[in-house]
Amino acid sequence: MGMSDVLNSIKEAEESADAKLTASKEKAAKIVADARKEASDIIQNAQDGAVSSTAKKLDSARATAGAEADGVHAEGAKSVESIQSSAGERRAAAVKLVIDSLMSN
Repeated sequence: MGMSDVLNSIKEAEESADAKLTASKEKAAKIVADARKEASDIIQNAQDGAVSSTAKKLDSARATAGAEADGVHAEGAKSVESIQSSAGERRAAAVKLVIDSLMSN
């Protein structure tokens, strides 16, 4: 094997190593890009889940608050009705007292 053959073998080995190095760099870049994409998808899914969960909790809280408000409103309406009824009875009694007082004079 002559010097020329040895130099050609070295040159071919260097070219092969350069090709493998380039391929490895491309593969590493693809792996990093895929990992970034996957991380971005995970973050987006987590944010979507958080928004959905928050919306469900808010809807549930609104429904509960609405039910409680309806209960308070019903109790208030009963109290107002009772007060109005009592006031009507007392007004009638007061009118009767005034009329009786005027009639007796």
